[in-house]
Amino acid sequence: MTKQRIGRNPMRIDAHQHFWSLEHGDYGWLQPTPALKALYRDFAPADLRPHLQAANIEGTVLVQAAPSEAETERLLEIGRQPDSMVLGVVGWCALEAADASERIARCARDPLLKGLRPMLQDMPDIGWVLGPQADRAWAAMEGHGLVLDLLIKPHQIDTALELLQRQPKLRAVVDHAAKPAIASGWDLAFAPWAAAMTTLARETNVACKLSGLLTEALIGADVRVLRPYVELLLSEFGAARLVWGSDWPVVTLTASYLTWHAMCVDLLADLDAREQGLIFGGNAVALYELDLRQC
Repeated sequence: MTKQRIGRNPMRIDAHQHFWSLEHGDYGWLQPTPALKALYRDFAPADLRPHLQAANIEGTVLVQAAPSEAETERLLEIGRQPDSMVLGVVGWCALEAADASERIARCARDPLLKGLRPMLQDMPDIGWVLGPQADRAWAAMEGHGLVLDLLIKPHQIDTALELLQRQPKLRAVVDHAAKPAIASGWDLAFAPWAAAMTTLARETNVACKLSGLLTEALIGADVRVLRPYVELLLSEFGAARLVWGSDWPVVTLTASYLTWHAMCVDLLADLDAREQGLIFGGNAVALYELDLRQC
């Protein structure tokens, strides 16, 4: 991560939120099933704005939810709007394609594009990220200053570790703390995830998003359930490498935007003001090199 330059009152950033419109039809994961019924509708800036105002969040990083370059362009268009709260976009590009370098270069022409996110969690085999074809994509991302958002699950952490060890100059962040299976119970979920995340934190410079944890827990989970996971992240990544995000609207499957925000305020209450400022905004600004002049 680049060195922080924050003032007395650092800007408060939601570093992970989504918008989507069902009419585009490229959200393969989003189906009208009972589990996802609450998400099976359009979500737009007007829906998010009241939550940001209530939580005193001043800007966001808008993250892709569909594996298409058309989605990336749609998100960039939202971010270009004069009254947009979006300070940066994490899009999608076909990183495994033969012409990945050219595709990445086209996407990177828009200064609002700050990163790319292959949807690795949905792939049965992510070994391609270690292949020679992918090496060209990582070199292009590095050359254009783009962040790799790692959407992975615990069993994929080892592959992410090998990738980042091979590509030490590639800036990267783990989304949703690699989605520990909190709902499975302490005995099954915590130890293997904690061991893998500890190794990842100690052997690479990767950042980690403090987001998505509540969605991995049972409905009704409180800070007591999440605290061991957050404490592990604080212990291994430290306040300098944790980045807060809401994962809205996905978070609404289990709780409201304000509930998740309040839980994180509670979970981070023992940190000093500077450390809290880093997690709730300063680190996002540095990681994604956000241009605060847009605000």
